[in-house]
Amino acid sequence: MAKIKVKTSRGAKKRFKITANGLVIHRKANKSHILTSKGRNRKNRLKKSAAANSTDSANIKRLLPYL
Repeated sequence: MAKIKVKTSRGAKKRFKITANGLVIHRKANKSHILTSKGRNRKNRLKKSAAANSTDSANIKRLLPYL
């Protein structure tokens, strides 16, 4: 029997990236609106991407089977 194709989650594909070492990279939250009340240093910290938690990365990798 042929294998069933596992679909990639399109929402997860837009939000996460898997590095060559297998880490899951994501963008930080709270950078989309109401930016006037947030300080400059806080906004600069939110610009940078971060690695996902190891417990969450297992679930994210399941959503991205071919990446």
